Amino acid sequence: MFMKCRLASFDMSDRIVECVPNFSEGRNQDVIDAISNAGRGIPGARVLGIEPDADYNRTVLTIAGEPNAVSEAAFRVIEAALEHIDMRIHEGEHPRIGAVDVCPFIPLKNVTMDDCVDLSKELAIRVSNELEIPTFLYGAAASSPERNLLSDLRKGQYEGFKERLDNGGPNLPDFGPREWTDIVSKFGAVVIGARNILVAYNVNVDEQDAKTAKIAGSLVRTTGRLLKQEDGRRTRIPGMLQMVQGMGLPLEAHGISQVSMNLRDVSVTPMHIAFEAVKSVVNDHGIQTCGSELVGLVPLSAMLESGRWYASPDCNDEEELVEAAIKGLGLDYLGEFDPNQRIIEWALERK
Repeated sequence: MFMKCRLASFDMSDRIVECVPNFSEGRNQDVIDAISNAGRGIPGARVLGIEPDADYNRTVLTIAGEPNAVSEAAFRVIEAALEHIDMRIHEGEHPRIGAVDVCPFIPLKNVTMDDCVDLSKELAIRVSNELEIPTFLYGAAASSPERNLLSDLRKGQYEGFKERLDNGGPNLPDFGPREWTDIVSKFGAVVIGARNILVAYNVNVDEQDAKTAKIAGSLVRTTGRLLKQEDGRRTRIPGMLQMVQGMGLPLEAHGISQVSMNLRDVSVTPMHIAFEAVKSVVNDHGIQTCGSELVGLVPLSAMLESGRWYASPDCNDEEELVEAAIKGLGLDYLGEFDPNQRIIEWALERK
């Protein structure tokens, strides 16, 4: 059984914001280190997590601290990604539009969503002006309701971005160049925004080709499936779960697949509900799940809620509930899961 580390408290301002830049390198450790280290050394900000994924060729970086310090750290990460990543040769399973694909700000303590919107806009303008990179705003910072979803803004991905710029229309960047410059061809674009805590959660499926994982993803995600008639008529069948984005992808390095999900509100769809829903679908197709994976950090409340599902009904001990969640969800299937580093509140207590 793990022991919770009770070290020095988060010795920073009481105003705490989280930022989670996702950059498009998950294989070259030297590049991962160079970009991640660019976010260090800024008074008032701390890098809490670095999670590379070789199959996705993507790394999720978690930074927390005082708002302006975190914004500065995020800028330096984007600047380092421009130096070290060339999207013209990038390959990976995960959708992306640039060297830093997405960079959300999340309010944690004594910070409002409006504060995070302001941080997003300020960073987007700075990146476009100083680095000459196209920037999009999404989430609570979106310039219109149609631009709220990340998935909509990166449709066509990096490979289709030049055509978007050439064609013009409503899907152009909010700030920065709107033509295919040398910098844009190397970096692509970055989507910057503000949102509440989102849990990036992947369920492992014991198959290599992702056939069943793709079926499960289309059935559990909120938007469900789009059905088409031969005459062109379309209708959409809603999915099983609310506030969930999902898709099936192969995970070649491990010889399995995943249903990769964003749980946009874990109070609406907790992790264990998402896990059991995917498990039910793939089991119906004669396929098994093999644990699951959290990407980035997770709020303690989400772990406790899932722990209550898997623990005995009379269990109220925080550490035992967390351990039950880890075991029930199989969070250590692909590698060690250290709750002291992966639970936001516990990570903030560590030195």
